[in-house]
Order: sequence, then structure tokens, then C-alpha cells
Amino acid sequence: MFHYGKDHLTAGKALAILHGALNAQIAEDTRTKIQGCYEAVVDIAGDHQAVYGINTGFGPLCNTKISPDETRELQRKILLSHSVGVGEPVTADIAKLMLILKVHALAKGYSGIHTEVLDRMIWHISNDVTPVVPAQGSVGASGDLAPLAHLFLPLIGEGQVRYQGQTRPAADILQQHDLAPLQLGPKAGLALINGTQFIAAHAVMVVDQLHNCLAHADLIGALMIEGLQGSRRPFHEALHQTRPYPGNRHVAHRIDALLRDSAIMEAHADCDRVQDPYSLRCIPQVHGASRTAWLHLKELLEIELNAVTDNPVVFNRDFTISGGNFHGQPLALPLDYACLAAAELGNISDRRSYLSLEGKHGLPKLLMEETGVNSGFMLLQYTAAALVSENKGLCFPASADSIPTSLGQEDHVSMGSIGGRKALRVCENLRRILAIELLCAAQALDFRRPLRSSESLEALHAHIRQYITFAEEDRIFAEDINRAAELIGSKELLGVSKRYLRDEEVVFERF
Repeated sequence: MFHYGKDHLTAGKALAILHGALNAQIAEDTRTKIQGCYEAVVDIAGDHQAVYGINTGFGPLCNTKISPDETRELQRKILLSHSVGVGEPVTADIAKLMLILKVHALAKGYSGIHTEVLDRMIWHISNDVTPVVPAQGSVGASGDLAPLAHLFLPLIGEGQVRYQGQTRPAADILQQHDLAPLQLGPKAGLALINGTQFIAAHAVMVVDQLHNCLAHADLIGALMIEGLQGSRRPFHEALHQTRPYPGNRHVAHRIDALLRDSAIMEAHADCDRVQDPYSLRCIPQVHGASRTAWLHLKELLEIELNAVTDNPVVFNRDFTISGGNFHGQPLALPLDYACLAAAELGNISDRRSYLSLEGKHGLPKLLMEETGVNSGFMLLQYTAAALVSENKGLCFPASADSIPTSLGQEDHVSMGSIGGRKALRVCENLRRILAIELLCAAQALDFRRPLRSSESLEALHAHIRQYITFAEEDRIFAEDINRAAELIGSKELLGVSKRYLRDEEVVFERF
């Protein structure tokens, strides 16, 4: 059981709640704290002293005093006026993650929101009544204003939701379940739309998907080393103790363990090749650097998931602070870093796929014995090249830009929402790039018969061949790419490899 606002949230726990593997609720002592903060806000709303967002307007209207009678209408209108999102909706998983992260942030007890609002949000999570949230419109500064406004329109009976495979008006679903729209109390609307949960939800997905790609990149890279008769020596522990980046050492340890006791490796131990191309022998340095970027994002995201990103922050009746905890810069920068790390992982993967097509080191050109009539695996690398190029174009850092908003009141914004969306798209492209390398590596390994690889790599190869057969002639390779990408997404190969790998640097294996 996870307790919102009380227990420590991680990306892994957020995903477990999302997928129903971990139950979550609000503990009674947490409810008491939330209620105390709500009562403080009610008192402030009726006071003559101006406190931003409680008895004043928002943004450039921060100096406009709002009467107690206008407070409730103000909360409703802030959700309506800020629902300006455009474009395709985010996935149901992203929207549901936003709800999970927002409940946890509000349950910290510094936002002055009533527990009935949190209970309704938990109802949406538990019953898979997921708000429809357009992907575009946030600049990642005063919180993810537009997407969060859309996320919470259903609380007041507005907007649309996904439910049982259909998109329907939220009002209809509430009526179907005998639920009335909520009447939001003072500051509730502002508390709902202030925060970084759109950015953070994307970051959770990036942490998960990039980790999966990093783990598979090592496995596929080891398969390709075998297929290309590469050397094991660049992965020796002694070498990486002389430049002991943890990510590099972790990758080198994994590759070395996967290549151990390979008959293919032993068969060319005394060959005249002095050294391999960079895309083979520099796997620890390149994959390792991307792992470092992943770790940086994971660690900062964990801080954000357990932070209060509202404004103002209410400590008690007499102490509120209007600050900038909603600003997305702390996640915007590491998301751009992670985006670059993912793109580089695809860049080096494509180079390995290209090497396998050259017809060197005992492999047939284009990884097929009878070419001419057959084009072999040539066009698969075209697709990888296209995806790699697309990723390069997506690497421009969103956080390098800032366009003032709110009549200059919000004069520096993070654009972290754009960075999160871009990073996730790069990870999705990366999975397909790795799928192409997986196909090439498995095909290359088959040409090494009758020699056998290590027990671990043979087990991985056998599992791949359960889904994708050896290609003797041309076929619709898009189907193979899709199957390989699905196999990577399923994480089945990681389950196979766990029997043979004992990872020492657990910091790279847990989140």
C-alpha cells in the first residue's frame, strides 16, 4: 500500500500505481494535515490582507482583490479560461500519471485544497475515468497550466474523458455514476493548475523507456559484437578501472559477462585485427554516458515527484509564500540531456547495423547469401538512418528557449513540457532503431554456425528466433521490425538475460 503525500514516490512506484500493481490511498493523519491547510485558506480568503491566488486574481491580475462571494466562481473560471490546449491528446497513461502525481503533490498539505477534491481525483484513477488532455499549450513555467486545466475540467462537470474505450463528455460519466460536479473552494482552482505534473509524467515515461532501451542496447550490442567477430578486450575490467565512470564500468561489466565462454570469440582470438571500429569497442563509453544522463534525470525526477510545486505555498494561517516552485526548469534541463542521450544511443546502434551489411569478416553482403534478386537487409538500415536523423532534429534543447507570457509577469519560462514530449518521442524512435540492430545482429550470428556463442547470448538468440525467423530471402521486413520493437517493449529479453547477469551497479537497474 502506498500513502499519498506521506510515502516516498519514485518513478517505479508511480508506474506500479498506474498499472494497478500498487494500491494507493490517503492516510488519516495526512487527511488531518490537508484539512488544517484548507481551513487556513478559508480564513485567508475572508481577510482584508491580499494573498495571491486566494483573495486576488491570477497572473497579471495579482493586484486585483477578489471578494469572498466571488472566490468560488473564480476557481471555476480559472479552469475554463486556462483550458486552451491544442493538438492530439496525450495518451491515457500520461493523463492518468498526471492525476497520480498531482494527488501526491496536493496531499503534502501545503495547497489548501479540500480532501473531497483529492477523493474525486482518486476516483478517476481507480475507475479509469481518464480526462482528455491536449498535448500542446504548456510553456512549463507557472505550472503546466493548460494541460492541468484540461485534466481537471471533469471535476466541475466539464471537458471529456476516456472511459471503457470511448471518449465521452465528463458530465455524462458523472451522471452515470450518480456523482455531482464539485464546487471548488478558495484557491482550489489555482492549486490544481499550478504544478509540473505534465512535465513530470512525461519524465516518468522517459525514465522507464530510456532505461529499457539502455538495457537492451547492451544485449543487442553484445550480439552484434559476436556477429561481427569483435574483440572482448575493450570490456576488460582493468581498462575501465583506469577511467572509472560508473556508467562505463556498468556497461563494460555487462558486455564482458555476456561474451564470457563464447566459442565464436575463442575461434578468432589470434586473428590479425588490431582493433574494432568505435561503434563496437567504445560501447562502454557511449552507452555509459547515456546511462549517466538517465541517472541524472531519475534522481532529479525523484525530488520533483515528492515536491510541492504549487503557488502560493501555505505553511499556516499567518505564513504563506508566493514563490516559483511551479517553474519547470529543474526538469527541463535534465530532460533535454536525456533526449540527447537517447539520440546518441540510436546513433551508435545504426553504425553497428551498417557495419553488419558491409560483407566483411565472413558475413555475406547485406546479410543474405543470394543478393541481386534479393536486396537483403539494405533497406532496414535506411529506416534506421531516417529515425536517427529525425532524432537529431529533435535534440535542439527546448529549455534553451523562453517566450514571456502573462503580460510580462511570467517573463522566463522553461519549455520543459516540450522537452518532455520530445524526449519521449526520441525514446520511441530509439526502440525501433534498436529493433533493426537486433534483426541484423541475430541474422549475423546465424552465419557463425556451427560455432556457438556464450550460453547467455545463445539463450537470447533462441528467444528472438521464437518471434522472428532467419531471413533466407526478401520479405516484408516492416513486420519483422514491428515484432522486434514489440519484443523490446515487452522486456522479455531482459528476463532471459537476468539468469546470466549479476549487475553490480544497482543504481542503474532500479527506479
